[in-house]
Amino acid sequence: MKGVIAGLEMREPSSLDEALSAMRNDPSLVPLAGCTDLYVALNFGTLESTRFLNLWSIDELRVIEKSNDALSIGALTTYKSIIQSKLVRKRLPMLISAAREIGGAQIHNRGTLGGNIANGSPAGDTLPVLAAADATVVMRSADAERRVPLTQFYTGYRKSVLRADELIVAVEIPSFSGKQWFRKVGTRAAQAISKVVMAAVRSPRPRIALGSVAPTVIRLPMTEGALEEGAPIQEAQRILMDEISPIDDMRSTEEYRRRVASNLLGRFWAETE
Repeated sequence: MKGVIAGLEMREPSSLDEALSAMRNDPSLVPLAGCTDLYVALNFGTLESTRFLNLWSIDELRVIEKSNDALSIGALTTYKSIIQSKLVRKRLPMLISAAREIGGAQIHNRGTLGGNIANGSPAGDTLPVLAAADATVVMRSADAERRVPLTQFYTGYRKSVLRADELIVAVEIPSFSGKQWFRKVGTRAAQAISKVVMAAVRSPRPRIALGSVAPTVIRLPMTEGALEEGAPIQEAQRILMDEISPIDDMRSTEEYRRRVASNLLGRFWAETE
């Protein structure tokens, strides 16, 4: 009997340049790193790809640093490294809150921020944080580098502007002020897929992002605008419920998600006064 890895090919570049060159020459290569999602698909037999590019040893993609006045986090940065980073704690504490609730110790050690972005699940716990923080996704090919705001990165359910010859190399988060807030609602705090997840910033121009209520992570410009103009929180909650269009699925119902999202907005506003 053949195992699930029979017939698979793995290439292991020693540098980012080597990886990008390989992808330019062979767009069928699928990049992998932490494999916390890819191995699940492989085990269930739903992964169609057979040729992979292992990025795990490319340490240049693990750097967390201040770049000009922005926070730059390398794509291969693990959740454990995010949790332990003093710079992230100072600049983007709600990302640490999200990272703590993504799986257990094994996922913290292997899961990567770039992988969460590339996977594109609307339930990805870091994505509302990055959306609320106005993060930019940095992508690179063998020939060029480009930057796209996270709010413009996704084109549909698990679809993005990332080309077959490109890698996500980093995320850049501009400096901003305001109280940061994150909450995940699931069957339990960790090791569970989000039913609704919200990240928000309390400032003169509030920022609110939601996951698991649309095909992609979303910002709520109408709700944000109402709060900016001084509308009562009850009015903002009503606007939020009209602004989102959740679906019924195996994890929850449309009505549940709508009401939970409204309740989360209320908690955010009360807890950041």
